[in-house]
Amino acid sequence: MAFMVKSMVGGQLKNLTGGLGGEEKSEGEKSPAEAQGMTREEYEEYQRQLVEEKMERDAQFAQRKAERATVRSHFRDKYRLPKNEMDDNQIQLVGGDVELPKELAKMIEQDNEEEEEKNSVIGQLSNIQNLDLDSLKDKASATLEDLKQSAEKCAVM
Repeated sequence: MAFMVKSMVGGQLKNLTGGLGGEEKSEGEKSPAEAQGMTREEYEEYQRQLVEEKMERDAQFAQRKAERATVRSHFRDKYRLPKNEMDDNQIQLVGGDVELPKELAKMIEQDNEEEEEKNSVIGQLSNIQNLDLDSLKDKASATLEDLKQSAEKCAVM
């Protein structure tokens, strides 16, 4: 109630005097430090801490973006896709030397191992339908044993 009376009468008085009277700080005109309930030095330290934390978050975010760009460029190289300049810029922004997180490195390593297996002769044979590798191995070992026995019987060797 007192606030309403003060705002109504105070506003009218300022209009009559032209705002030349003693200027008091109202509740809305406090400095930011006073509004937070801190001294000026505490408020400045708080602001510095906020800026430092923001810089750390931005650096971590840029690092993550560079790691993702590294993974994308790896797959572009692997599948012979055109390079993306934005990925190169993100990697250079961090410093150019980006290490992948352990989880991503494991994924890439597993992917490379699977590709090597598929490119091997046995991997190509496993792609052929209606082919039993176990029976092929058994036949091959039986053939080798037969060759060894026949070589032992041969008088020339």
